[in-house]
Amino acid sequence: MTAPPLAILNTGLVTSVGFDSPSSCAAMRAKISNPSQTSFIDSGGEFFIGHRVVLEEPWSGLTRLVKMTAPVIDEALGDTPQAERADIPVLLCVAEVDRPGRTEGLDEQLMDLLQQELGWQFNERSALIAHGRVAVPIALAHARTLIYEHQVPGVLIVAADNLLSWQTMSHYEFAGRLLTSHNSDGFLPGEAAGALLVGRPQPKGGLLCLGVGFAMEPAHIESGEPLRADGLTQAIKAALTDAGREMHHVDLRIADLSGEQYYFKEATLAVARTLRQRKEEFDIWHPAECVGEVGAVAGICVIALADAACRKGYAPGNTILAHMAADAGQRAAVTLMHAAPQTSSPPGSAS
Repeated sequence: MTAPPLAILNTGLVTSVGFDSPSSCAAMRAKISNPSQTSFIDSGGEFFIGHRVVLEEPWSGLTRLVKMTAPVIDEALGDTPQAERADIPVLLCVAEVDRPGRTEGLDEQLMDLLQQELGWQFNERSALIAHGRVAVPIALAHARTLIYEHQVPGVLIVAADNLLSWQTMSHYEFAGRLLTSHNSDGFLPGEAAGALLVGRPQPKGGLLCLGVGFAMEPAHIESGEPLRADGLTQAIKAALTDAGREMHHVDLRIADLSGEQYYFKEATLAVARTLRQRKEEFDIWHPAECVGEVGAVAGICVIALADAACRKGYAPGNTILAHMAADAGQRAAVTLMHAAPQTSSPPGSAS
């Protein structure tokens, strides 16, 4: 028995390459990137490079996250009347609690500061999900429960993250994981905010989340164990089973890959272990090449790009597999499908 579908009704994004979802997704499609020097210097005496969002003022800390996040909430909610917004739970996705350089006060203050900035009170079912790159799939699973079991009209999934702090960048440089002039096997840190408005499927069609799967990878990037992609393979199989699909039904993969060979190898192994029918082409897109490693916002970038690609007709098909991986071993996969608009029968036609 497949799970009930969840519709992606609208998206919002603020990234280093665009201050809304259409411009960010257009930049991702065109492979446009906009890294710049940060104000921090690495161990080799050179400035760290990162993907920074250009804001009106040089805000920092929680204030910076709020100023990035408030616009994506307004964008995703679109023309939703102010009176109805209080009925929509907000699931706020942020960095995992043990990530070095995590913004101070994130769990205790960010939700309240966003409500003050926006000028309305979030629904009582709102929650904080501090699971980094796998937070958005977790939020999708929770949103499905809220919509189908608790009958809420919709759920707003919001993510905000910033890896452009001295403590974060110096930690990853010391671990040999940051892309620098001395290390080619690494990622460029970034910052971003994003939002997804989800609900029940609509007659107008659109992107649907058909399945979500989770697993743990024992040979995570910091374990030193030989990688077989057991966790990602299990997560993909669970997401496909949840959707009533198999890997050969998938037309495209979009992932949170941000430059490290470990995660590219994992994605390759997972395909080898799940694909049982030959495909002529099986592309994989990774938005991080344009926006950098954006932590908890990676899932929003992946799904927003899938939505834009399907709506604008440049996706190679209508079934997409998204997958995300956290450094501590958590793995998540999401099966997406673009549904065509429902057409009503003309008057007098046979039923």
